[in-house]
Amino acid sequence: MSAVNRGLRQATRSLHLHRSCRSSALRPLRAFKNAAAPVSFAATHTRSSFSTMASLQSASAATPSPSAHKGYDPEILDIASYVHNQNIDSELAYDTARWVFIDTLGCGLEALRFKECTKLLGPIVPDATVPSGTKVPGTDFQLDPVNGAFNIGAMIRWLDYNDCWLAAEWGHPSDNLGAILAIADWATRTNKAGKHKVAGGKIFTIRDVLEAMIKAHEIQGCLALLNSFNKVGLDHVVLVKVASTAVISKMLGLSEKQTADAVTHAWVDGQSLRTYRHSPNTMSRKSWAAGDACQRAVNLALKVLKGQSGIPTVLSAPTWGFYDVLFKGKKFEFQRGYGSYVMENVLFKVSYPAEFHSQTAVEASEKIHAQLKAMGKSAADIKAVTCRTHEACIRIIDKQFKPMDNFADRDHCIQYMCAVMLVYGRLTAGDYLDGSEAATSELVESLRKRIKCVEDPQFTADYHDPALRTISNGLTVELNDGTVLPEVVVEAPLGHRLRREEAKPHILAKYKRHLEPHFSADKVQELVQLGQDGKKLDSMNVDEYVDLYVCKDSKFLKE
Repeated sequence: MSAVNRGLRQATRSLHLHRSCRSSALRPLRAFKNAAAPVSFAATHTRSSFSTMASLQSASAATPSPSAHKGYDPEILDIASYVHNQNIDSELAYDTARWVFIDTLGCGLEALRFKECTKLLGPIVPDATVPSGTKVPGTDFQLDPVNGAFNIGAMIRWLDYNDCWLAAEWGHPSDNLGAILAIADWATRTNKAGKHKVAGGKIFTIRDVLEAMIKAHEIQGCLALLNSFNKVGLDHVVLVKVASTAVISKMLGLSEKQTADAVTHAWVDGQSLRTYRHSPNTMSRKSWAAGDACQRAVNLALKVLKGQSGIPTVLSAPTWGFYDVLFKGKKFEFQRGYGSYVMENVLFKVSYPAEFHSQTAVEASEKIHAQLKAMGKSAADIKAVTCRTHEACIRIIDKQFKPMDNFADRDHCIQYMCAVMLVYGRLTAGDYLDGSEAATSELVESLRKRIKCVEDPQFTADYHDPALRTISNGLTVELNDGTVLPEVVVEAPLGHRLRREEAKPHILAKYKRHLEPHFSADKVQELVQLGQDGKKLDSMNVDEYVDLYVCKDSKFLKE
């Protein structure tokens, strides 16, 4: 076992104890504490007896009085209060957000190399351009903010290569950048043009975008910690829609009450089923589902801006509320209050464009490939592979005997990803394409059917342990001659918080690699240097920064 794995538990538990002492980390959401601070909508509005933070403190029961204003679900009020009233003072969160920001933009640019993605992008009506509209990085599209949010969100998520959060529910919090960047860019351009004013006339900076990202990460991630949407058949992009709606509502200048109203619409909106992520229906909608969530968030926030009221008990209403209709009557549980925990602990996909539960298995496969080569052997000499793993991995990507009909099947099959690495010593997005060398390889297909996953309860427990949050996989290879190689275990992938400093040069190299097909060497160098200059980056106006990514006559957008 590597030094990283040997010291992992001791280091994580020590760091966890240190972090748990920070008052902001477990502070329940509430109105400002002192009389000098403005009183929040959440503090003055009637709540039901259930509290978001019931697991951390007793809820104060209150009986809604019959009045024109119905009591809002406290979960809704807590989100709105957090977005409007909590300052983010964590430098670690801002530093991590900068890395997430450039990494996410790079992932979007890389997706433009794939025709299945680009054919969904651009204006809804051909050749339409919106003056002062949202610009889409890597293109010359300028769109309304709703469609702009879809374009950016779809690009970001297309290759499953942006950041990740794993808990009772999993997801990719940087998906929210689709909505955040679309609103910030459109509002800034509109306000500079001067004909109309939106968002109170604000000129957004990248620092504003980073703050919105931190809060969107936190809302999505904290809701995911103890609440499994996948177990009731719902896709995790519901949390992108909710988180994006909340943060862009404040960006648009909505009041705290209006933000609560917008969030209720995100919950009542029809939620995506996970059908398109699972055999026999796996297909490319999973790659643009987050873009759809982003555009819905922008659309809903703009409707509330125009005066639409909310649905106060959208979650708890008997019979017709979210809990009874879609969550089997269960209320959300919360492990912690909203702060900056999720951004500080988010996972980067650094080495491989692979579904995150497989990252450590692919890393182990890379080590085994090198070991076989040193022995004068290859993947053709493998008789069987046992993958010791965690429950979530088995539930999502264990597809040993399922047919690999398309890109979406392959990039969510742990056996396929490990087999490609064992055979070729690589795993790239191109290996998922129909007709690619890997997809047509008889050895890859044969080997993947000989890779068996078995759950290790300890790996599952470590996956959910707040002090660890590891994504462990261990591979044991048996060769045709009867030799059994020592198990290779990787507990924390390169993008894990405890390997963050080790990962940073690789994140930067990944970003540079994704820029190069689109821009000149000088522009690539300019963007890379800017991404490392936090002070300069933070102070830039959003429109001026996005303009650096405009690509006229992109070769990847030609018919």
